[in-house]
Amino acid sequence: MKNKVVIIGSLNIDTIQMIDRLPKRGETLAVNNQASTFGGKGANQAVAAARQGADVTFIGAVGNDDRGRAFKQLLIDEGIKTDYIFTKNQPTGSATIMLETDGHNTIMVFGGANMALNADDIAQAHTAIAQADVVVAQLEVPPDAVAKAFAIAREVDALTILNPAPVTKHLSTEIMSTTDLLIPNETEAAALADVTPTTDRQALDQLTEKLQRLGMSHTIVTLGGEGVYYNVNNQSGQVPIFKVEAVDTTAAGDTFIGTVAANITKDMSDLPSIIKRSCFASSLTVSRPGALVSIPTKAEVDAGLQENSVAE
Repeated sequence: MKNKVVIIGSLNIDTIQMIDRLPKRGETLAVNNQASTFGGKGANQAVAAARQGADVTFIGAVGNDDRGRAFKQLLIDEGIKTDYIFTKNQPTGSATIMLETDGHNTIMVFGGANMALNADDIAQAHTAIAQADVVVAQLEVPPDAVAKAFAIAREVDALTILNPAPVTKHLSTEIMSTTDLLIPNETEAAALADVTPTTDRQALDQLTEKLQRLGMSHTIVTLGGEGVYYNVNNQSGQVPIFKVEAVDTTAAGDTFIGTVAANITKDMSDLPSIIKRSCFASSLTVSRPGALVSIPTKAEVDAGLQENSVAE
């Protein structure tokens, strides 16, 4: 049975600058190539969930411009419901991605219309949230919008997933108390727990215990090349990644989260298997250039996992 997934998040037009390395302060470097594409954490996660078979509704905002209209059409083409993408009197959000030759990226985001999404908009989407199995949000939209969505989700017993990105040291009590599953990377997790970033298993146990005391009971931490750590339902573990040649890490974490959302159950059981699947989906994303265009389909992930199982 398909998960009904609601994504509250950002819609950005990405401009990708392909460079050898980041410039030093005051330095001018040549850009080897550039491209423009659709992105934003919300959009990436929504497309990932839809391509993994979920029934996805998007809640967000775009500008009254050609970019916004094109973005809504793209999501419609992906089978995503766009009834609650609101048009604002600000430009559609954008991001500049500096992509180095080793596949690592540095991103600067202009929120634009994303930052005009508000709690009243979320209230208009009450019916969609009330029918959801899973509600996902990030921090590229205002926190009052996230808080309102999670409050509605809690009323109807939908599972809430928070991706605390961009990195922050503070989440409101309203958001923390209504988050069922937190999915940060190691830097985001460390910021929330006010500790030094780590990939050490014992240190991660201590970090997530601290997050539990803050009200966030269940956590999955993505660790880049070190795999994925989880502390959920009082069980912890670490799942390795699938090794691939990194072409572009953009949208890797979003693919992971979207795949989790498409497959997770309310009781968060069978988590190692879901994490393994999500890791494999992310590995396919990393091995390809671009954001949305690099996100794999369910059929690709199924076939790849089958091949991997035979190889083992």
